[in-house]
Amino acid sequence: MVKERIQRVLGENARAGSKTERAGQILPSLQQIQREFGYIPTEAIPEVAAFAGVPESHVYGVATFYAHFKFTPSGRHPITVCCGTACHVRGSAKLVTDVQNRLGIAPGETTPDKNFTLETTACFGSCALAPVIVVDGKVRGRMNRSRILKSIDMLEAADKA
Repeated sequence: MVKERIQRVLGENARAGSKTERAGQILPSLQQIQREFGYIPTEAIPEVAAFAGVPESHVYGVATFYAHFKFTPSGRHPITVCCGTACHVRGSAKLVTDVQNRLGIAPGETTPDKNFTLETTACFGSCALAPVIVVDGKVRGRMNRSRILKSIDMLEAADKA
């Protein structure tokens, strides 16, 4: 099933004919695969390599170069804490610790029930709102401990309902 879905995504990029054109489709293909699955399944690397006519190591190198590619599924509710200078000065490290303690996971991990994934980033570019977190794709500024923990509680309650 996974392999068939990967082949379908690659089929959408098949209009690139020559080897050079197909090699240029590695990044867009990986992006489409991640959109399809929410991460890059291990089965995708050899499939993309065969499609592009390049070694698997080349595709893996592309996928690991870009920080936005993930090799494990994310939780339903991704939480990303900005750790840039402005956010750090205003307490983002403490927010990371608070979320870690509340969910029992470290940055880069997902809760066993697959509800939450905790990530950190160098900067969102929203320094005036520091400290900033993004929950389910929504930017939340001037975050503090009680607000982030309340957000987690609300998401958990909504999931149970």
